[in-house]
Amino acid sequence: MNPRPRTAYWTSAMALLTFFLTWSFAYSLFPLWLNQTLQLSGKQTGIVFAANALAALFAMPVYGVVQDRLGTGKQLLRILALLTIAVGPFFVYVYQPLLTHHFFTGVCVGALYSALAFGAAVGTLEALIERIGRQHGVEFGKARLWGSLGWAVATFAAGIIFNISPQVNFWIASISGVAFFVCVLRLPTENITAKTPYTNNITALDVFALLKLTSFWRLGFYVMGVSCLYQIYDQQFAIYFASMFPNVEEGNRFYGYLNSVQVFIEAGLMFIAPSVVNKIGAKKGLLLSGAIMALRIMASGMVDDAISISLVKLLHAVELPLLLVSIFKYISANFDSRLSATIYLIGFNVVSQAVTTALSSVVGEMYDTLGFANAYLVLGTVVTINVVISWLVLEGNGKIKYISQIK
Repeated sequence: MNPRPRTAYWTSAMALLTFFLTWSFAYSLFPLWLNQTLQLSGKQTGIVFAANALAALFAMPVYGVVQDRLGTGKQLLRILALLTIAVGPFFVYVYQPLLTHHFFTGVCVGALYSALAFGAAVGTLEALIERIGRQHGVEFGKARLWGSLGWAVATFAAGIIFNISPQVNFWIASISGVAFFVCVLRLPTENITAKTPYTNNITALDVFALLKLTSFWRLGFYVMGVSCLYQIYDQQFAIYFASMFPNVEEGNRFYGYLNSVQVFIEAGLMFIAPSVVNKIGAKKGLLLSGAIMALRIMASGMVDDAISISLVKLLHAVELPLLLVSIFKYISANFDSRLSATIYLIGFNVVSQAVTTALSSVVGEMYDTLGFANAYLVLGTVVTINVVISWLVLEGNGKIKYISQIK
């Protein structure tokens, strides 16, 4: 690896590492914080997640278009990094008091912050890192594995710290947010944009042209029917997981341990996922990831002991690397890669947030009425059907279906 790709790789890796450290300390045990610390019901927790998704829904397309206009510029990420530094003060002095005493005000304020600092920011960061990687010959998956490692390290510690005081996790998140800000400043982007053979003068017409494409909505169906429902399933899984143990403190602690093991495995598989997806193709990568998601959801409704649910949890380490690598390669194979941030944020993240907004409170109420196990069987059945339909509608690795009018 010559110096330039090496620099691009390590600066990208450290930016992802510190961002996911911050995000994990703040949100990896978020459902437990809502349920155990704030004593919210399943429906109320679903409302919080739905509001977070709705706010991200509006922020993501703006972020995507702005980042595509910037190319590999990092001005937007500097602002987002500053927001991550505010995790501790926000959660301790603003969010918790509002959710406790003025629930719906807290929901709205928390959703705005969550979307701006993390929900929409993660897609922006990943799209920028992927674009830098393409320009320097660095595989996205090999840089993204450091994000998984960051999440694993933070979750391992957060599970222990949570039983002492959840607020400590939020203050640690602010400290890692400072590290993320420093890493963003070091990303090697200043001279790249000037050397690209085009400028990123993306207009609203380019975005609306995407929305008219059948191929865009084929991808959208997979996102809505498979990965979205999986995300909704995963929102309150930590609560169900902890209930399998003799007491919630033990469940919280073990969830942190197991989540770390899972993400360490995920990081290793993220390193080899590009080779696997290159061999089987992006479409098959998406379908394989979806099949594993369906299996995990169904299995969660069938097992009833701590060991079995732990094994089910580890399946997440296989599906996520396949999904992340496949989605970018699918976009590159079927769309103009110059719009990768817009397509990723709208076609994947925005659609995800729209469905999550619509269904989070509904599914949360299902947990209250049907119980977690029965609700998982319903969700798993729907995801299985949608994986089969996606096999029919997703396109193979063919020619680029959309070339923008950017000159």
